[in-house]
Formats: sequence, structure tokens, C-alpha cells
Amino acid sequence: RMVYSFPSDEQLWARYAELRADGLRADRGLADATAFYVANRDRMDVGANVAWPERFNPDEASALQHAMNLRLQDEQAFFAEYQNEPMPERAAEAGEATVELVMSRPNGIVRGVVPAECAKLTMFVDVQQKALYWLVASWSEDFTGHVVDYGTEPEQGLKWFTLRDVRRTLAGELPRAGVEAAIRAGLERLVARTIGREWHDERGASVRISRCLVDANWGMSTEVVYGFCRRSEFASLLTPSHGRYVGASSVPFREYRKKPGERLGLNWSSPSPGPRAIRHVNFDTNFWKSFVHARLSVEVGDPGCLTLFGRNGEDHRLLAEHLTAEYRVRTQGRGREVDEWRLRADGLDNHWLDCLVGSAVGASIEGVVLTSAHAPRKKRERVSMSDLQRRARERRSPMS
Repeated sequence: RMVYSFPSDEQLWARYAELRADGLRADRGLADATAFYVANRDRMDVGANVAWPERFNPDEASALQHAMNLRLQDEQAFFAEYQNEPMPERAAEAGEATVELVMSRPNGIVRGVVPAECAKLTMFVDVQQKALYWLVASWSEDFTGHVVDYGTEPEQGLKWFTLRDVRRTLAGELPRAGVEAAIRAGLERLVARTIGREWHDERGASVRISRCLVDANWGMSTEVVYGFCRRSEFASLLTPSHGRYVGASSVPFREYRKKPGERLGLNWSSPSPGPRAIRHVNFDTNFWKSFVHARLSVEVGDPGCLTLFGRNGEDHRLLAEHLTAEYRVRTQGRGREVDEWRLRADGLDNHWLDCLVGSAVGASIEGVVLTSAHAPRKKRERVSMSDLQRRARERRSPMS
């Protein structure tokens, strides 16, 4: 085996994985992730035992980091080739969508048209250096959802593409600008043609987006996102957002102590405005990925299902690839059992999955609540006739 025992601090390694992914998607390599590992190495090495300490690349700091990079790149290949412990072939579990399942969800509604039963229209923007991914979804009061529209800024005009090979980029739209200015200009164009327009439902009635979350996780874009959301003419509808990897060993949102001015909801929290002078939202990405996959697994027509626009499922193949780019692993810790979601292979695009998750979180912020017909009903109290008579006498008795 390459690794005889893995490190025990899952939270720090989860943060490392985020920095590594950010660096790769921005073509910066491992520099940020390696710096984080070096700064926290004493804690991140605890519990680990590596067979060959000298085995690592020039851009890595240790054999453990090298092994973890291989695992993050392709977990199945890592365990098969480096650990001599092939993972069992894994079929999709109940509540976990497949490409074929996603492509079976079109319900015939025209692209850009909102279902008549829509209660809220929400949007999410996933910020990448090359392009912005976005998705608009409608939600009924019982969390029945419908993907109304999605795309990129700039639009690619292709049925199939990856972030790595996009032809039209934010930098290309504004050649003399730096990264931050290009992202801001892209956000302005995107918001103008989505939040700034009227959408219409099947009856022709006007509908507007009530909440748009904007990804503020990527370090190079964080201040740009906050500044844009704060100063935009649509500031009341824009919310910077931070997806948090809450694993089994993490403190769940339901155990958070509410602070003055803070809003708490279904695995999300919105602290009062801080130094950036705008309210943001944090949410549990693992929980919400399980949530939207569950919506995709509900039969079309049942409460809480999620559908797509159009009639041809093949038109949504790229979306389906994004929505199924991750798989869940059931893990235990701190006396609870949770789903932890991981990329199936390094480099897969999952940006519209993030967008759908963020749109669902936005609906929850706007007051949408899941009411499932399959949820257990509260048992009615059995009351005898003598109890009813006793209660009636107590109500008639004068207060002491």
C-alpha cells in the first residue's frame, strides 16, 4: 500500500481539497493548496502512515500530500492501483440521480417559461475565472421545482463544452481588464439579462426573480462578489454565498447558537451584515446536494419532484453530466450519519450542480418548505369521553 493509515483531521483536508480544486480550475496549480498544507502540516499529518516518505513531486511538500492528491484526482483508481484495495463497483443509490434519470425529467414547458403554480423564482451564479455558470429555477410552496433556464456568461453556443476548453471567456469579453474587472463586468451583463428582465408564467403573468445567490467562495473573486452585490441596482435580491463542506465530523448547522441579528434556516445561516456591509449566507453543501438529488428521484407529478424545461431529454445531457458529477458516501461521526459528496473523477464539471443547489437554498431563504406526502404524520392524541368531560368542567371552573 502507498498509505497504511490516513490522516485524522478530515476538516483540514476538506479545506485542502477546496483550495486544490480552486487552483486547478484557475490554472494556478497546487501552489495555494501546498501553502495551506505546509502551514497546517503538524495537524494534517496526525494519524497518517505512508510507506515511502520520499515519494512526492517538486510542487508537493510530502509523500502524504502526494498520496492525498492522487486520491482526490480519482479515488477509485487510487484504491485499485496504489492501495491494492479495489473499491466495489457502485450503482447509484436510492435518492441519487443518474444521467438517464435527469434526462427523463423534461415536462414540456417552453424554455424560459415559469410553471403556473410557481411561488418563488430563484437563481444562483457559480463564479469561475473563465466563465460564470448560472441557473434559474421555480419552486412551489411544497418545494416542487422546475429548471426554467440555465447557461453561462458569456454564452458558448454549443451543446457540449467543458470549463477547460470554453471558447468565449470573461477575459475575452474585456481584453484589457484584469481578472476582477472581467468577473464584475460578467456579473453586470448576466444580472441585467436575468434579474433585470420580466419572466412570464404559462398564463402570461409577469414573474420576477426573488432571490439570487452568488458564489463568493473563490478567494480571487470574494471581494468582487461582495462589492457587486452591495452596489448593484438589484442589491436587495443579491446575496453572496459560501457553500460549506459539513462532514460527519463537523458541527452541523442545527447545533449553531443563533447570534444577534442572525437568520437560521434549513442547514443554512445568514449572519448580520459585518464589515462588508451586506448580509451573506452560509450553507451545508453535503445536505443540499442530497436534497436536490432526492427531488430528482421523486416521480414527476408527485409533490417535491424536480423537472426540466422542454421535451427532449438529450438537450439536457450536459446539464445531466454536471448534476451527476459527484457521488455520495455515507459516513459516521459525532454520533450521526451523513452524506458526503465527492467528485467521481478529478476535472469533471459540476458547476450546474452547484447552481441547482444554490437555487434550492435561495428558495428555502424565501420561505419555501418541503411537505412530502410520504413524511410521517403526527399521531393524534387518543382522548376518552371521561377526559373530554373533565376538560369541560375545568374550563367552566372559575380561575383561582
